[in-house]
Amino acid sequence: MTTRRDVVMGAGALTATLALPAAAAPRFASRRPPPGDRRFVSRAVEERIAAVSARIADPELAWLFANCYPNTLDTTVFEGIVDGKPDGFVITGDIDAMWLRDSSAQMNPYLPLAAADARLRTLFRGVIARQARSILIDPYANAFMRDPAAGTNLSWAKEDRTTMKPGVAERKWEVDSLCYPMRLAHGYWRATRDAAPFDALWAEAARASMRTFREQQRKEGRGPYSFERKSQIPSETMALGGWGPPSRPVGMIHSGFRPSDDACQFPFLIPANLFAVRALRQLADVAKEARGDTRLAADAAALAAEVETALRLHGTMRDTHGQAIWAYEVDGYGNAHFMDDANIPSLSGLAYLGCVRADDPLWQRTAARAWSTRNPYFFSGKAAEGIGSPHTLLRQIWPMAITMHALNARDDATVRQCLRWLKTTHGGTGFCHESFDIDDPTNFTRKWFAWANGLFGELILDVAARKPHILAAPL
Repeated sequence: MTTRRDVVMGAGALTATLALPAAAAPRFASRRPPPGDRRFVSRAVEERIAAVSARIADPELAWLFANCYPNTLDTTVFEGIVDGKPDGFVITGDIDAMWLRDSSAQMNPYLPLAAADARLRTLFRGVIARQARSILIDPYANAFMRDPAAGTNLSWAKEDRTTMKPGVAERKWEVDSLCYPMRLAHGYWRATRDAAPFDALWAEAARASMRTFREQQRKEGRGPYSFERKSQIPSETMALGGWGPPSRPVGMIHSGFRPSDDACQFPFLIPANLFAVRALRQLADVAKEARGDTRLAADAAALAAEVETALRLHGTMRDTHGQAIWAYEVDGYGNAHFMDDANIPSLSGLAYLGCVRADDPLWQRTAARAWSTRNPYFFSGKAAEGIGSPHTLLRQIWPMAITMHALNARDDATVRQCLRWLKTTHGGTGFCHESFDIDDPTNFTRKWFAWANGLFGELILDVAARKPHILAAPL
């Protein structure tokens, strides 16, 4: 049976084979679609590309930024009208479906520009509305179809043993799938103070999200969700008849899958639960400020407080020196394991998401351990070093992890090194990928992965704001 892993890894191999030799075209010719073929054009985004690119001394880095930053708008956005209001569908790239997580993350780099661009605001309204309608189709699903009446077009999901509904592309229950739309809504509200997206539909989806979180606290039974998939890859399915490994109800939220779409080893995924605390408080802010819905705000805040208390009691473990660090997953019975995965929410990405303070000692110890050989998915080779994922097997580094390490860094040397690695591991394509071989960056997975491209764009904007001297000098 074909799986998502087969598709994305096969696409990477094909791209590596077909990559143009450097002499076939000008070395830094734009890899963007011609202007007339771009799916969405934002004046504010184009102006930002020009302004920031002019401040980057390294021509290859400037080229990579100009290709990557607008990639979501250039290639993945589909606009429409539903019930007289904007609709926005955002595919991940080389998979023709919309993940709640990916679509939120893909749009995030453009939030600072939304206030100055009316067309961009319309697109955000459409994406927020589409996410709300998708959640109301099935809050347990992670990915959705463009046509809400269609069955899945994903070959690997067609025979899944779960309750598949029309409009659902894949039904892997991941806590972060409901957190990301909350984060996007909050970011949009903070950037624009535009209350238009936060209508009754949005509020209904918010309540459905909170109801799902409470069901998956599993205080009164295991809840309604189960999932099984026929696959030779154990992480593609949930154990024990599709209900997943056991957990003791301690107040955290039980997750079936990680943000990598791989099954959890222990069902309380700590980065996702920390993200839920942050996202629920963001939801409370929007409900109160944009809608005046004090009841929804109070319910969200109460659930956030409950999960936070459970995390403090059950979400940490001791490292080999006896110091407390955040675990990656726990089960509530006292069992825990440590690793980190490049997909966000990760332990490394907690400060980026606002789940912890960047100077928090507990998180700093955790992040340092994640970026080391004490993390079984930390790899180092001739091309770079960084964090990978069980999703892409061993010896594969994810550019997203290098990007996150640079966003976390406060010293110039680390930021420069990360930029060098990113500049030299695009495999001649001018874009970021899902992962690349530690010794050979032309061996990569996913030729078209808009989330990784957008996150790289965020990094360049971040460096331009807080360390402009790094961009002003050759790498």
